[in-house]
Amino acid sequence: MLTQFKKPVLLPTLLCAALFSLPATAIDLTADLSSRVSEVKAGNQQVVLLGQELQTGQQAPEFKVVDNNFKTVQLRDFKGKTILISVVPSIDTGICSLQTKRFNSEVANLPENVVLLTISTDLPFAQKRYCQQEQVDSMAVLSDAVWRDFGSNYGLLIKDMGLLTRAILVIDSSGKLRYQQLVPELAQEPDYDAALSALASVLKKS
Repeated sequence: MLTQFKKPVLLPTLLCAALFSLPATAIDLTADLSSRVSEVKAGNQQVVLLGQELQTGQQAPEFKVVDNNFKTVQLRDFKGKTILISVVPSIDTGICSLQTKRFNSEVANLPENVVLLTISTDLPFAQKRYCQQEQVDSMAVLSDAVWRDFGSNYGLLIKDMGLLTRAILVIDSSGKLRYQQLVPELAQEPDYDAALSALASVLKKS
């Protein structure tokens, strides 16, 4: 008599099952973070951000996130490059989608020594699906869902929401933070012209 075997469970299924079976205390990665009331608003409420507030001119903190295959990506992977990071709360929403597609379209206008990244706390599965549907294929879209390391190190994690506040950062080729734009209203698009102008200025000085 032959033994019937079930089909193997795919890795994403196992990861999701493990993630959602953990007790809340086991996945609270923000308990020891400092907090501050920011100028960012969600509606009429000021947003509390977790993590260390950064100043332009300082060395950009290291971070680790994952790509859509759960491969670790770190800041050090882009050593010697000028980096623009587009930070969005949730990629598959109206404003976040507009922001992501706008910067994806800018890649073709930039020199090869510039790297554009989008980072959110969306799960890699959702990011991959979004990028395929919207043909976002010119820049890396990365997830801070695993460790909340980027949001914590850059002071961009929204308390009690698990999302990143909308922002744009520019890091020069020496690894210093040269520009940061925290968008004052979560439901508002960033100032693209100001960010791209800042990037151009950094490139001239490199």
